[in-house]
Amino acid sequence: MPDTPRFRDKPVSFVRRSGRMSDAQERAWAELAPRYVLEVQRDAAATSILPGTGIDPASVFGRRAPLVVEIGSGQGHAIVHAAAAHPDTDFLAVEVFRAGLARTMLDADRAGVRNLRLVEANAPEVLEHLLPEASVDEVWIFFPDPWHKAKHNKRRLIAPAFPPLAARALRGGGMLRLATDWEDYALQMRDVMTDAAEFAPAFDGDWAPRFDGRTMTAFERKGIAKGREIRDLAYRRRDRG
Repeated sequence: MPDTPRFRDKPVSFVRRSGRMSDAQERAWAELAPRYVLEVQRDAAATSILPGTGIDPASVFGRRAPLVVEIGSGQGHAIVHAAAAHPDTDFLAVEVFRAGLARTMLDADRAGVRNLRLVEANAPEVLEHLLPEASVDEVWIFFPDPWHKAKHNKRRLIAPAFPPLAARALRGGGMLRLATDWEDYALQMRDVMTDAAEFAPAFDGDWAPRFDGRTMTAFERKGIAKGREIRDLAYRRRDRG
């Protein structure tokens, strides 16, 4: 008898809301999802990944190329821009909000982007189950939900349990790039990564320089307009040997 699916025993870094998609987003999902969205096997939760059901990126993209994974891709502005600018690299957008994925597909299709795939899933499960070990060149996490109320801090994605999952997916020498406009979350990120034996900082001083591969989005401009400083961090996956 197969194992009974179990619901998650740890808090997730998001709360799914049932916001209605626009007519254009509904059409995008119907017409473009077969090209862009990965069909994955689920565990008990709607955004889960069934253990043992990973993908082969070379089969998904039809080639072997460097792979960049953006966690929490939102409306897709950053990853669509990056995919259009770097056609020799493959990109995977990880997001739980279907409306954001639909917008990403619309923009990708308009830009003629074909080196991009999307998955509607909980990011830690993507890193642990969906992606093969040492298959990713870079993981990007830009402006994750800060869960700024103290009682909600446990929902933050960058916590002690996260680095081993990122380390599993990243090849030796691969990069983990982080950015946030919340100072206390930036400090937490740095503390967590300082304690992560699998990673070494790829910057000098307190903070990394702004990653020039991250296009300026309306979200980042909004944070700046509110007087919040944008802080970047970058870490290199140590040699897997």
